[in-house]
Amino acid sequence: MGVCYINNNGVILPDSSPTIMPKNRAYLYGDGVFESIRIMSGKPINVENHISRLLKGAKVLGIKTPDFYNNDFFEERIIELLEKSSILKGGKCRLSIDREVGGTYLPDSNESNFYIEVEGYNSNYFELNAKGLEVDIYSDIKLHKNFLSNYKTKSCLGYVMAALSAKEKNLDDLFLSDVKGNILETSSSNVFVVSNGVLYTPGLDEGCLAGTMRMQVINLALNSGIKVYECSILPQNLLAADEVFITNAIRGVNWIGTYRTKKFSNTVARKLIISLNEYWRNKLEK
Repeated sequence: MGVCYINNNGVILPDSSPTIMPKNRAYLYGDGVFESIRIMSGKPINVENHISRLLKGAKVLGIKTPDFYNNDFFEERIIELLEKSSILKGGKCRLSIDREVGGTYLPDSNESNFYIEVEGYNSNYFELNAKGLEVDIYSDIKLHKNFLSNYKTKSCLGYVMAALSAKEKNLDDLFLSDVKGNILETSSSNVFVVSNGVLYTPGLDEGCLAGTMRMQVINLALNSGIKVYECSILPQNLLAADEVFITNAIRGVNWIGTYRTKKFSNTVARKLIISLNEYWRNKLEK
């Protein structure tokens, strides 16, 4: 693949050279929020929901954003980078809003900068994993609910350590839970449990990420006549489930094949990823 390009607060640069400003607060302190956006047929999808969560997250962090930070502004700049990077089919984009350079733990300013990067992806549409994921529970770090829990902040060490632990155990991922033992998400995804044709997923008020794909899967399920309940999920609920699958903006829906000694099917996950692709294919062809 050739050179891809980034947009650092209005300056377009190739990713083959340094692109981040010195003393960047996201680099120094994790002081920012970001979104991972899937690209299909050379276009970013679900932009409205991504930008909405991004701006809400910035506001929660006390980062001031100008009025022109809106859907059209960011979509135009993402498409510009995709075209310049010759990404005509599948891809992914990471869009960040960071607090302006300056200060230490106490910032000198609450103004904002944006940073956009794009790269190609190995498929244009969402694909259901052929082999079910092998997953267990991560016990070394517990998630603690706070007013940042629903947003993608750049303070991600808990998720990094869970992903590393999964690799060390030769697993595909690990569930993260809170101090009560309730399962909230995995290192990179929201969680859904299927029992008797009904979907269950942790509620946002429990402290899980307000995933854009989580939202879309809930809406697709409801439109298909599948009941969805937001509730607490404990490890014993996994053992009693017919299916467990996870969702995120880039991969869509991934089904879990094994949790410890329990094996799962993928009937509902398969139906949902078909519906997901149909939705976006129709949307992009208009």
